Amino acid sequence: MTADKIKAAALAHFANHGYSGASLSGIASDVGIKTPSIYAHFKNKDELFLAVTEEAIAREWEQATAYFKNRSSSFKEKLYGFLRSQKENYDEDERAKFWLRTSYFPPEHLHDQVMKDVYNLLDKMETLLLQEFKEAKEQEPQLNSLNIEHAAKAYIALLDGVFVELLYGGERRTEERLEASWYMYERALFS
Repeated sequence: MTADKIKAAALAHFANHGYSGASLSGIASDVGIKTPSIYAHFKNKDELFLAVTEEAIAREWEQATAYFKNRSSSFKEKLYGFLRSQKENYDEDERAKFWLRTSYFPPEHLHDQVMKDVYNLLDKMETLLLQEFKEAKEQEPQLNSLNIEHAAKAYIALLDGVFVELLYGGERRTEERLEASWYMYERALFS
C-alpha cells in the first residue's frame, strides 16, 4: 500500500515539477514517511519515475481503448470527442499532465527507455485508429475513397498539435487550435 502512496505522490511531483524538479524528500513528506523509507519500495528516483511512467502509459491505453469501444456516437463525434477528452484530461488529471510532460520532455538519461514506451503506445494508438477508420469506411459512404492509413496518421498529428498547445499555449490558444484544426480535418474527411 505504501508503494502505491509513494507512486501517487511522485506522480503529482513529476507532473508539476518534472523529473529534475521533483525531490524524493518532497514525495516522502507528502506520503508522511521519511525519505529513506522510499528505498524499501524503489531502488532510486529513476525506478520510481519509470514505475509511474509505466502506470501512466497503461492508463492512457486503457482510456483510449475504452473510449473507442463505446458505440453510442458516430465516428465523426468519436474523433472530435477524443480530442476534447484529451484536453479535459490534461486540465483535470495529474496523470495526463505527467504523461504528456514525460512523452515530450523525458529525463535525458532515461530518454531512450521512455521514448521506446512512448512510441510503442503511439503505434498501438495508430493500429486502434486504423481499425476504427476501417469500420467507419464500411458504414459511411463518404469515406469510401479515404486512405485510412493517411487519415489515421493525420489524426495522430492533430492530437500532437493539441498536445503541444496544452504544454506551451495555455487554455485559450489550445482551444483555438483544437477547434481550427478539427474544422479543417472534419471538412477534409466528411465533406
